Amino acid sequence: PIFGRLFPNAASFAAKPVREKMKDMKGIAALNAQVFLDQMVHHPLMYFPAFYITRELVMHSDAPDVKSALMSYKDNMKEDLLALWKIWVPSTFLNFALMPMWGRVPWVAGTSLLWTMILSAMRGGDVAHAEDLVGGAVTGATLQIMKEGFKETFTCPVELDPSKAHVCVSASGPDKTGWVALVARAVADEGGNVTHSRMVRLGHEFIILMHVSVEPERLKTLVKALNTDKRLLPLNIRTSSLTRRQTGTYERPLVGFSIKCVGEDQPGMLATISERVSKLGLSVDNIATELRMDPSHSRREFVVSCDATTARSDEESIDRAVHDISSLKADLGLDVLDIRVLHENSAYMARRETRARQGL
Repeated sequence: PIFGRLFPNAASFAAKPVREKMKDMKGIAALNAQVFLDQMVHHPLMYFPAFYITRELVMHSDAPDVKSALMSYKDNMKEDLLALWKIWVPSTFLNFALMPMWGRVPWVAGTSLLWTMILSAMRGGDVAHAEDLVGGAVTGATLQIMKEGFKETFTCPVELDPSKAHVCVSASGPDKTGWVALVARAVADEGGNVTHSRMVRLGHEFIILMHVSVEPERLKTLVKALNTDKRLLPLNIRTSSLTRRQTGTYERPLVGFSIKCVGEDQPGMLATISERVSKLGLSVDNIATELRMDPSHSRREFVVSCDATTARSDEESIDRAVHDISSLKADLGLDVLDIRVLHENSAYMARRETRARQGL
């Protein structure tokens, strides 16, 4: 009825042969206006809000949050509309331009079937946004692991073993088979224990970075063994002692964020992600990146894994941090953005578990 009033000549235009349609400038203008109204007004402002609100009412009938549903739509708007327009813009043009009036409903029904399957795959389940992943506590067992895992996950080995001496071992030299075995054996023979480590080949260079803990009385012999072993001389090994941070010189972390980002490789991704983390006042404990090939899309993917902590433990600060980090998905066009929050306060985690079970 609305389209009939806005475009009274649509039926007569649809009945014309294609050759006459090409000459009807007013009809073509009306055709473009119909497509614009349907795709740029109806779907963004009516269809998708109704979809997200309905999904919220169905999935969280006990305590629906309409505002949260609309915020989800806001976060997904770019991705949702692009997917919609790839299907519906060409289909709507064909429908309004070529289909006779009797064929329009079957055509739209067929397109709707295809679109419904696509939308169901994209948004049919509960969207795994960061807000839903916070705490990751959907079961008591998971909650228990997260409550007990804060210190283990976000505490440096230097703090975990205060009675040991700690040393950072770094090395760089021409790539050669067996470097890792030689260094690891030299450390083990002197009573050293490798905890955190990263070893990677970059071109013709092989890079080693590791944290080693050892009994204090054996520290000197360990360092001497690494620096004097002739087999290891090409690696240019360097060692430096590590000490605990002094109490009072930093705020004790209470909340930890584990962030994983995956997206098509582009310059500046690490800079954008690390700047966002820094602006939120989060202290990076560990950050790692890698480049890998995605054969399904024939492209290179950039992966960032980041662990960061903060002393700000109130829910408002945590929610704001999660929201700001979540916006990276749209800003960088990420395929995956996974955020996990670990809180030292078990009462906070219990509240998160209750909210997760209630669908809040």
